Amino acid sequence: MQIQKFEYNLFGVNTYIIFDKSSREAAIVDPGMVNADECKAIDDFIIGNSLSVKYLINTHMHIDHLFGDEYVMQKYGVGIAASTDDAILSTRISEQARMFHLRTDISDSLTISTPLKDGDRLRLGKEEIEIFAVPGHSPGSIALYCSESGFVITGDALFRGSIGRTDLPGGNYAQLISSITNKLLTLPPLTVVYPGHGPSSTIAYETTYNPYL
Repeated sequence: MQIQKFEYNLFGVNTYIIFDKSSREAAIVDPGMVNADECKAIDDFIIGNSLSVKYLINTHMHIDHLFGDEYVMQKYGVGIAASTDDAILSTRISEQARMFHLRTDISDSLTISTPLKDGDRLRLGKEEIEIFAVPGHSPGSIALYCSESGFVITGDALFRGSIGRTDLPGGNYAQLISSITNKLLTLPPLTVVYPGHGPSSTIAYETTYNPYL
């Protein structure tokens, strides 16, 4: 499995395209695009690599991670795959925008069409993406683990040297630490961590140096 990172919007969200080189099947994770240039970068990569978008996956439904959801749905004909534990966030987008003093033309409500829960698996070509429930940053935060390729996309649960904030509605510090400890830090040490913001890391680095853990 291959992975390509894009950094978008004023929050510096990491949007990822993960894809299987043989089948050319792809998933777009946390589309953060807010303008035509950012959308074009995604489209150019997909066209340039002859990819077929099979999934749109949100690691959680905070507004900065779903600015581009409607564009991806309309452009590529896919629905949102996410945890329904975050459904309350996906139906209160204008409320989230006001919280951050944003003006946005995103629909006030986005529907999760493919509910994802802990232990679910999605397939791209011959490889599977395992879904981990990692609540704490939001009630429905999930991580995407590709064991064969040795990486995990952690959304806003785990960052390089830090963890997700828990002061937003639905956040829970103790729950987040438990999620990270029991779901993420048990992965092989050389597993590459691709977070929702900032640079990549490894499980070994976070286990050793992350001051929150």
